[in-house]
Amino acid sequence: MIELLYADDVMVVVSKPADLLSVPGIGEEKKDCLVSRLQMEFPTIRIVHRLDYATSGLLVLALNRGSHRALSIQFQERVPKKRYQALVTGQVGDSKGEINLPIGPDWERRPRMLIDHQQGKPSLTHWECIDKQDNCSRMLLYPHTGRSHQLRVHMLAMGHPILGDVFYTEEAEHSSHERMMLHADQLGLQHPVSGQWMDFNSPCPF
Repeated sequence: MIELLYADDVMVVVSKPADLLSVPGIGEEKKDCLVSRLQMEFPTIRIVHRLDYATSGLLVLALNRGSHRALSIQFQERVPKKRYQALVTGQVGDSKGEINLPIGPDWERRPRMLIDHQQGKPSLTHWECIDKQDNCSRMLLYPHTGRSHQLRVHMLAMGHPILGDVFYTEEAEHSSHERMMLHADQLGLQHPVSGQWMDFNSPCPF
């Protein structure tokens, strides 16, 4: 179920459920998506940024061309503040750190991505470990770049892939979870018209 958190004449903020495309894919079976569902209530809605199919959490969408341009520029200039919560495999040793590793396509296993020191794009993630259990850790993840699968690939490179991730964990680790344990729980940005800073929160469902 899509949760509507904010709406005015120029933008909406929603929390996307896991296992729903942000935009339609290729083929009849991939037409159902966040945008197509929201178009029933907001016919002029435009995507600004995306979450992976398996990721849940906060997204802002524009309702006209001007707000779409203003919001898109914010994301290009990395103005918005984004935070994710994740459950990852194993016990993370340190309490905080950063991962600064370039990411590029895994051409032989698309749509997977990988660390590519030759042709990958610069990618930076800050992280905090806030809880440890017997076989997993709860992480707060702060992406400073927005590469495809960035958090998933960086957690894998750290040796602690995200639980439930069908692309980057072993089958035994993802088949025991009903979803990927990654949720965009905080989003801060400037209103595209007034410029006022706005903070949104979506409680982590796991």
